[in-house]
Amino acid sequence: MPQADRYKKRMVNIEFAAVEDFSCLPYPERFTLIFITSGRIKGILNERPISISAPGVLCLAEDAQLRLDEKINVSAQSFRFHPEFLNTVKLSETKDYFPSAPRIQIGLSLFDSNNLYAGVPRITDKAFPLLLEWFFLLGMEVLAQSDALWACRIKKYLIQILGLLEELNRNREHSPVDEALDYIHTHYSQKIALEDLTKYAHLNRVTLNKKFQDRCGSTAIGYLQAHRLKVACELLTHTDMSLNEIALATGFEYDTYFIKQFTAKKGLSPTTYRNMSRKYSSAQ
Repeated sequence: MPQADRYKKRMVNIEFAAVEDFSCLPYPERFTLIFITSGRIKGILNERPISISAPGVLCLAEDAQLRLDEKINVSAQSFRFHPEFLNTVKLSETKDYFPSAPRIQIGLSLFDSNNLYAGVPRITDKAFPLLLEWFFLLGMEVLAQSDALWACRIKKYLIQILGLLEELNRNREHSPVDEALDYIHTHYSQKIALEDLTKYAHLNRVTLNKKFQDRCGSTAIGYLQAHRLKVACELLTHTDMSLNEIALATGFEYDTYFIKQFTAKKGLSPTTYRNMSRKYSSAQ
């Protein structure tokens, strides 16, 4: 059932289930994100056969057509959210409030029944522990509501989870560049040197950068920086996290460095971007 926000007089249309029994899928008026931590399921999703062995993820839209034919020793958790939860928080208690809000778009391809790889995104051994940690923290926030920004932090974890799943799903090959991309997408919040990427790609600096240039249009470190800024833009637009919190979440270590890098690449400060992105999206 929806969560009553004990800090604000509102209902938040999300649910977290520590044990998902698969008996009511899909949930009405909900996107559902299911983390399968043990066992195996097989069935038909949107007229396509699926088979998920733990660790794995199942993404279901409210209108998904799912039939489970096999469920063996399965343990799973789920997070469910109404589409309105994707609406961005209002510009809190300021005169800049606009009545309609921009929406989180990142990761929605995972729920698109017309996408061949939707529903069952690719998961790597490196990615799953991080995804599970974010999912656990998300669930704890739902249950604890530790302060007035609890729903904001849930959006942060949701953006990070869906963003990583979408990137993993987009890169389904196993080339050296994909190994480096997987490392970037799972470790961007930490300090990463070019030597780390050459190690995982098993390539020297020159070859790795050439392959990145051919594939992504930038050097490996250039791609890392761009990815960090991409996540930062999502967090600026869709959460009320402080600049320092966003800096830490995206690997910039501290807010002054984050502001400098963001301004240099985007041509405006993070705060200006936050206000403009919300105003622009609200006007659409």
